[in-house]
Parts: sequence; C-alpha cells; structure tokens
Amino acid sequence: MRFPTNFYWGGATAANQCEGAYDVDGRGLTLKDVTTIGGLKKRRQVTYLQADGTPGKGLAIPDGAHGAVLPNEYYPNQTGIDFYHRYQEDIALFAKMGFKMYRMSISWSRIFPRGDEEEPNQAGLDFYRRVFETLKAHGIEPLVTISHFDMPLHLETVYGGWNDRRMIAFYQHYAETLFTTYRGLVKHWITFNEINNTIMFLALRSQTSAADYQRAYQQLHYQFVASALVVKRAHAIDPENQVGCMICGITSYPLTCDPADVLKNRYAWEQNIYYCGDVQCQGQYPTYAQRLWDEYQVDLDMTATDLEILKAGTVDWYTFSYYMSTAITTHEITSAVGGNFSIGARNPYLQYSEWEWADDPDGLQYYLELMNDRYHLPLMIVENGLGAKDQLTADGQIHDQYRISYMRKHIQAMATAIQHGVNLIGYTSWGCIDLVSAGTGQMSKRYGLIYVDRQDDGSGTLARIPKDSFYWYQRVIASNGQALE
Repeated sequence: MRFPTNFYWGGATAANQCEGAYDVDGRGLTLKDVTTIGGLKKRRQVTYLQADGTPGKGLAIPDGAHGAVLPNEYYPNQTGIDFYHRYQEDIALFAKMGFKMYRMSISWSRIFPRGDEEEPNQAGLDFYRRVFETLKAHGIEPLVTISHFDMPLHLETVYGGWNDRRMIAFYQHYAETLFTTYRGLVKHWITFNEINNTIMFLALRSQTSAADYQRAYQQLHYQFVASALVVKRAHAIDPENQVGCMICGITSYPLTCDPADVLKNRYAWEQNIYYCGDVQCQGQYPTYAQRLWDEYQVDLDMTATDLEILKAGTVDWYTFSYYMSTAITTHEITSAVGGNFSIGARNPYLQYSEWEWADDPDGLQYYLELMNDRYHLPLMIVENGLGAKDQLTADGQIHDQYRISYMRKHIQAMATAIQHGVNLIGYTSWGCIDLVSAGTGQMSKRYGLIYVDRQDDGSGTLARIPKDSFYWYQRVIASNGQALE
C-alpha cells in the first residue's frame, strides 16, 4: 500500500450544487436555477414562460419559451449550501482534513452572465480570486473545472447551447479570461465535466431517435474542438498550466459469457467511454467512430481545420469519476436496476446502494489499469463516493461507517492499481461536503464528509458538522493512504 509522496488527496464539488447566491453580484441565470427538486422516482423539471407569458413546467424548455423562476416552486440549486458566503469556513474544514487539492468549478454565468458578452463581470472574477487566495493560504492546490453542467441560460435558450458552432468562440473567450485572470493562482484545469454523458444519458431515455444522436454527436464535436483550442491557449498563457479531460467512468461487464454479450459490452465501452477519451487524449477520431455514426445516421459538421485543432490540442492528463459498474446483456433481463442514473441488468455478484448503484471497487482497479495502458497519461480520480441518508444523532454526530467502508475499499483498489504500475496522481472524493444532488436535487442523498444542516424542503441552519468519515479521511491523508482502518 504505497502512494506517491506527492499524491493529491482531496475532495470535489461543483459550483451549481454548492455555491448558491444565484442572483448575487451580477450572476446570470443557468438551467439549474429554474430546475425544481425531484426524487428517486421523480424527475426534476424546468420552469419557463411561453412567448405569451403563460407559465409552464416540464422536462425541457419548449421552443419559443424561456426559462423563468416561478412563484410557489422550490429550486434547490438557487441556495445550494451557500458556499458563496461560507467558503472561508468550508476551506478551513478542508484544510483541517489535510486536503492537498480541492476540485471545484466556476459558474460561467458568474463571469459572463449571458455568456456572449465581450467584457466579464468583475464581481464574479473577484469572488473566485478570493476563493483561490484562501485555498493557497491553506496550502491547498485548486483543480478547476471550466464547465461543470453550468452554462448561462441565455446561451441555452438563444443559441441552443452546444448545438451551435458559435459556442466554441464563447467558451474559448470565457476560458481565456480565466487563464489570464488567475495566472499564478491556478495551474490545474479540466475543460468539461463528464463530457461523455452527452451520449451515455441517451440510454436513460424511454425513447430516442436518430435526431437525438445527431444532436449529441454534433454537440460533442463542438466541445472537442473547444477543448482542444483551450488546451493550446492554456499552455500559451502559462506554460505551467496542465489541462485534463474528464470522463464519467463506469466499468461495464458482459452479464454472461455469450459472445453476443461480450461484443455488445465492447461496443458499449467504445460508445460510452472510449469515444470521448480517444479524441481528447489521442487527438483524432478512432476507427470505430464511423460505425457509431453510421448506426445512427449521423452526419457531422466537421471541417479539416477542426481535425487539425483536435490533433494540436490533446490533454495533459486523464481524469474521471467512478461510482459504480454496470452489466451488459443481449438476453432478457430478469433482474433489473432502476435507480438514479442507473439502468440495465443487476450484477448478481455485487451489492447495491439505496439509489441502485453497484458497490464495485474491483471495477475501479479494472478501469484504472485499462486507461493507464490505453492513454499512457497521468490519471486522476476526481469523483468517487457514496450517496446515503445520514442520521444526525441527539448529541450532534454522524456515524457513517458505510461511507468509510466504501471509500476504504476503493482506496485499496487504487493502491493495488498503483502497485501494478498505474500512474495515478490524485484522488478527490465527490461531495466532500454535503451538497445538492445533481440528479434529484435532494439534500438527503448525502456524499459529504462534512454534514450540512439543510433538508430536502430547504429548511435547516446550514451549519457544518464533521462526520466520522471526516476524521477517518484526515488519518488517511496524514498517513498518505496507509491508515485505512
């Protein structure tokens, strides 16, 4: 059990899930600001106004309508856990745990409220400067995600988001503003969070069409080009900048040894995992991309210049999230998984969480070894953790041994992978402090090592309380991964 002496231990959050202050200091609206709370069996919805002013609510904003905050609706992301006003307290707690790195994201609409402006919002720039200076004062290295499911609503409704090629220029201008403003304060960056979700999430829909895949693959192409341009600019602005991709890492297995299951599983890896990693790490589309495009009748707006940009802007390292694994089969599914962001066949060899996520540390080791040999780049796990309902005891404590057990097993898997030669440089546990769930908008699905007194209905004091896992992770970091009991 040996981790590198300079290993980056830490935790991760996202601006849209923790910051709050959605209408403070000139920040513009995002889609999450007009998204209601959901639940394990209840989809979140977005609220809007039709062109004639009629209010509405649904799974998407209709054509001609615009997202709007409506009375008598609850929008959990608008408040988050109020990191905007409590960042000093939270960072002090991260430092007490011993964090070497804190992965966070920047809210695009806090810097460019509409997203297409020429001049940035100075109050937004000043806020993040204060955050970075506080981190530096505590000896914590910031790892900053430029786009973490946090696009200005104006870009979504007026331009159609990443369906429009003009988004490349807007994103590049935003990223260059960050690189220039925070030169010397931040040198570790991620371009897009879980970029492969654009394709992967189509499988969660009850119905999909060729048009859905056309849009998804086109959005990805524009994001690939934007990412490559930004990587090159980051290096030009500050040679110390290091920029990574970020993949939603889900290990999948064939459910049976039927060759049809094995082949289907291989194709699942290519579509859901390798496609995005190959382009961003290797600078070109893989040979199987044409098969995927042909399968869905995809015809990309893709130029020769785009392909040159992809080749010149490969990432410096590969980062990913890992929570669970899944099983793939061509046969009738007799025992199905049906939870938050999880579908398909149940693996009979694994245990599942309340949200139907498989507990599979071996899958993490498998994923690490596979990606290490595929890309030959430094790897970092930037999200990993267990969502669970924590109970606050009468004396104000949270005994979350189940979270400690989950993290221990996954850290042991990391150690084994490192022993096998994997170049793993860091681990930032997801939701190191309780925050609003991305999938359901709930607070009751808690990942944090720090409890936040906020409930699903928005009640609570927002007080911070270290859990048992807080003190356990403190010992893990202090021992560089040696003290896991």
